[in-house]
Amino acid sequence: MKNLWTQYSYAIILLLISCAFALIFTIQHRPNDQEQYMKITVSDGDSLWKISKTYANDHSMTNKEFVNWVKKHNKKIDDEIYPGEEIIIPIGNDVSTVTELAGAMEE
Repeated sequence: MKNLWTQYSYAIILLLISCAFALIFTIQHRPNDQEQYMKITVSDGDSLWKISKTYANDHSMTNKEFVNWVKKHNKKIDDEIYPGEEIIIPIGNDVSTVTELAGAMEE
């Protein structure tokens, strides 16, 4: 065992340091998916503009940016939405993360 440690000590230390950095990096950069977007069901009388105003405290976009984001990241959404439809809306401050998560929902 002592001979093995003497021969491969640098490789073993490098492997342990690499594993430690990978663990630290994974813990620090874990996304919090639940706080970035939300799926809602459209009610009768709703519009994208009205939904944007309703959830204005939950996102940091203008109403126009919000409407464009929802149109871009939801299938089959143009200018009209219909009651019973489920759409994904951003509710976080980090729009780039939200974009990645919502894009994954379309697949």
